[in-house]
Amino acid sequence: METVLAQKIKNIIFDYGNVIFEIDFKKAQEALLQLGIDNSPEFFAHKSHHQLFNDFETAAISPSEFRAGIRKAASNNDLTDQEIDDAWNSLLIGVPPGIHDVLLKVKQKYRTFLLSNNNETHYNYIVDYLKKEFGMDDNSELFEKAYYSQQMFLRKPNVEIFEQVIKENALDPNETLFIDDSPQHIEGAKLAGLHTLLMTRHPKELEQVLTDHHLL
Repeated sequence: METVLAQKIKNIIFDYGNVIFEIDFKKAQEALLQLGIDNSPEFFAHKSHHQLFNDFETAAISPSEFRAGIRKAASNNDLTDQEIDDAWNSLLIGVPPGIHDVLLKVKQKYRTFLLSNNNETHYNYIVDYLKKEFGMDDNSELFEKAYYSQQMFLRKPNVEIFEQVIKENALDPNETLFIDDSPQHIEGAKLAGLHTLLMTRHPKELEQVLTDHHLL
């Protein structure tokens, strides 16, 4: 992103995982391996994964159906709901100190939005985490609006999910920046006409990334 581009940005759409909230895919892969899913690195990865996860992120299946899919993949019908949920939630690390303050600072300068591929199990865990750690009900105070794939029945990188956010908020794509850590999601955003920034650093460095790109 060039300085000239930064000057015309009026809206920023943030991804959540590994932009704001740290996640660790390897932890989930290890946990799923422990459940008996031998090909866990291929079954669930950052850039590609089994259709089961796509379906869960678009609410095409329920948490109980998701768990049934995990039991099938592990060839173990004796796995408990708690064992599966714990393994699935193991990738959720948390929000680094000060990041919420950074987002509030950004919100003073831009219209800001959250757009997250999420699912019911992770969403509930995150809401509980935010209440315990920060006394927040959810992420709504940090953004003009927060969007989650399981509530939209769409997921990134599907161009329609970006177009819905653009349309609902009357955003000009040429004045809107999308920040995500997934290259495939960046490509979907480009198809919707958005400016993009690939997050390649740890979420704790979000403020520095924004500063380096002349956004703060």
